[in-house]
Order: sequence, then structure tokens, then C-alpha cells
Amino acid sequence: MALQLYNTRARRKEAFSPVDPDCVTMYVCGPTVYNLAHIGNARPVVVFDTLFRLLQTRYDKVVYARNITDIDDKIMRAAQEQGVTIGVIAGEFAQKYREDTAQLNALPPTLEPHATDNIGPMIALTETLIEREHAYRAEGHVLFDVTSMKDYGQLSGRSLDDMLAGARVEVAGYKRHPGDFVLWKPSDAEEPGWDSPWGRVRPGWHLECSAMIREHLGPTIDIHGGGRDLIFPHHENELAQSCCAFGDEFVRVWMHNAFLDMDGEKMSKSLGNVATIRELLTRYRGEVLRFALLSAHYRSPLNFSEGLLEQAEQTLTSFYNTLRSVQDIEPDCELTLEGEGFYAALCDDLNTPLAISELHVIARDINKAADSDKVQLKARLLAAGSVLGILQQDPIAWLQGDGSSDAGLSAETVEALIAERVEAKASRDYARADEIRDELTAGGVILEDSASGTLWRRINS
Repeated sequence: MALQLYNTRARRKEAFSPVDPDCVTMYVCGPTVYNLAHIGNARPVVVFDTLFRLLQTRYDKVVYARNITDIDDKIMRAAQEQGVTIGVIAGEFAQKYREDTAQLNALPPTLEPHATDNIGPMIALTETLIEREHAYRAEGHVLFDVTSMKDYGQLSGRSLDDMLAGARVEVAGYKRHPGDFVLWKPSDAEEPGWDSPWGRVRPGWHLECSAMIREHLGPTIDIHGGGRDLIFPHHENELAQSCCAFGDEFVRVWMHNAFLDMDGEKMSKSLGNVATIRELLTRYRGEVLRFALLSAHYRSPLNFSEGLLEQAEQTLTSFYNTLRSVQDIEPDCELTLEGEGFYAALCDDLNTPLAISELHVIARDINKAADSDKVQLKARLLAAGSVLGILQQDPIAWLQGDGSSDAGLSAETVEALIAERVEAKASRDYARADEIRDELTAGGVILEDSASGTLWRRINS
């Protein structure tokens, strides 16, 4: 089946056709590392990690690059406030970003280029733009001339007049046109900077991705992704820089995920409803956050709430309960994904809600099937979960938690009480058996008696 992806530039779904089927390339805009990543930042991580997983089932080699912006005015302010270098701030929060996204079951990208490691390619790109009269120097700055590109605004669908009508900021006097954007800005002796043909400077935000894409992935890449907020101005300006400098196609498919709201309101610092990934991980497992983020189509807005997270926890627990029921069955490893409903859903522009509904069907079939049919059904459920980045944990570990202090009764305590309850029932001391069940329930543990013995799980699992 063909892989269909929605191309923001074309404004329609298209059959995906890579430049080189032997090496698919994808670039996703990564974090500006001056603070902890919030849950809104997590949505593109999970969306494009799922696409990365899907592409790996179809192509032998997929190169996924996600950059680190480690030079920015916000990083500089944080460094100045703490009396350290920008490298200290960027290093700390880049590492925390990696740790937090790993908890979401996100695979590490193939490449992680840093802006400060690619100053040379940025300078070379700018020199080409100046030579071709698409950029100019003014008062220590180097700027891109938006009027030099005939179809500037093609990605966002905005004209220059529309862009100016919506602008609310005072236009810098050194700009030839109010829409011109900075490629380099001057740095004084106290600020981070690099020697260049234009003096001591530091790069503007938009420049780095164009340069790093060409440096690490080539003149044309297959997929460029990020949140909708990046369409304009960031990706619009990337497109302008690269096409004007090199005349290449640059990007075949532009993909953008929709925004995430918190409890029905736009997430913003002014409303005080910005939740970091790290803070949420103290209350929910990373797989729960991932599943919640996949519950809506990536191009649809997502209302992120406690209710959504509780539902995600319950749904995952249901799936893990099903997997526990077949834990002694070795799955069939010869499964072909091509004919699977969940796979068809993902190949239709990453339709994760439909794919999840297919997981429910498989789980239902497992619960009803004869033992001989459960081999392939288990394989199907695990395969579906693998592409979505879920259901790869040991079911018992998921259902019983880790036994830490914040998980209630330890596993050892639970097992001891269950053994005591078995003895009480054997001696017909049913009152004590009931007391133990009540004690376990109060401690957040549910018992499930079966012919093969007593199973247990935590109520919040």
C-alpha cells in the first residue's frame, strides 16, 4: 500500500516518493535549549518518532535529523543570569531534553546537529545569498531581502502585503523592506560571537536549519517537520534561503502538527498552564503521555487534560491485561504488516486514532480466540504497538508498577499478603481472606482470582 502524507506546501495528501529509496531523509526542528521542554514540545517529538518508526518498516535506511539550537538570545540571557557560558546552559537542557523524550519511548534521531558546530556552512550559505543579491549588509547585520524572491510566502500562503498587515512590531530602520529577516546580527565583546566576513556576529534563528540540512542531508530532503507555529516565519524563511541560494527543490514534503491546548485553553506562560514533560512524568508514565499525544490525528488540535491522561492510562492497562493473558504464548514472527488494518491507517497520513481503534479490535479478538489463534493475534498486537511506540514493556511490570514508595505497597508486601490470603482460604478463614483483600484494595492493589492462581495489579496501572 502507498504511503500518503499531507504536504503543507501542496495543501493536500500526496503519495510519498523519496528522492532515493535506498536512503530516506527527514529533518525535524528540535529544541532551543534554555529551559525544560513542555508538553507542547513533546507533540512533534512523538508524531515524527512514529513517522520515523513507520518509515523504517518500509525502507532499509532512514536518516532522521533533529537539530539542537544552542545559540539564541534566550540562552544568552539565561547564561548571563547564572554567570555561566551558553555552552553550560545549552548542554544542561539538551541532555534533559534527551532524557525526557526518551521517557516518551522516542527513539534517538540518527543525527543531532548543533547550531554552533555549523557556523562554517552558515557563513558559506550567506555568502552565496549575497553573491546572488538575495541578501545585504546593514548596520552590522546581514539580512535576507524578501522582495528578491518572486514567490516568497508560498509555504504559508501569505503575500507580503498580508504579512505586513498582521505585523505589530516596530520595523528596524536598517531593513530595506519591513519583511526582511536577519541572517546574522552583530555581537559585541561581551556576547557570544564568531568571526565572519561581516565582523563579529552570531546567527539568526532561521539560518541554521537551511545550512545544516544541506551540510548533513544533502540538497533535497524528503520530509521536513515541526509544529504549525513554525510554518511562518521559520519554515517560510528556510525555504526562501535554501531555494534562493541553491535553486534546489530543498524539501519534498512539509509536515506540521497542530497545536496542543491545556484543559481547553491555549497553553501560555501568562495563563500559568504550561506543563513540562518532566513535571508530568512525576505523575504519569511516559508511555501514558505518548499514548495521549497519539490519541488525536497529528493535524488536529489536541486538548490535553487530566481526563485524557486517565483515559490513556486505562486503555494501556487494558491492552497490557490482554498481553498478560497470553504472556506464555510465543508470538508469530512471520507477520506481514502490509495487510494489517492498523498499518493501512498509519500509511494514510499517520492516522493514529484509527490505528488505535484497530488495536482494540485485535485485543478483543485475543480475548475471544482459541489458543491456537492467539499466536498470530499476539504478534499483530505487538507489531502494531511497536510502530506506535507502545506495548513493548513486560505486562507484569506495567500492571504491578516498580514497587517504589510512591507506588503504594511494595511488590514483596503484596505477594506476602496474597500468600497469607491463600492460606486463610485453605483453612476456611474467609473473614481473614476478605480482610486481606480489603487491605490490598486500600493500598491500591486489585486481585484477580483465576484457576491458575491469583494475579494482581495496581489500581492506577
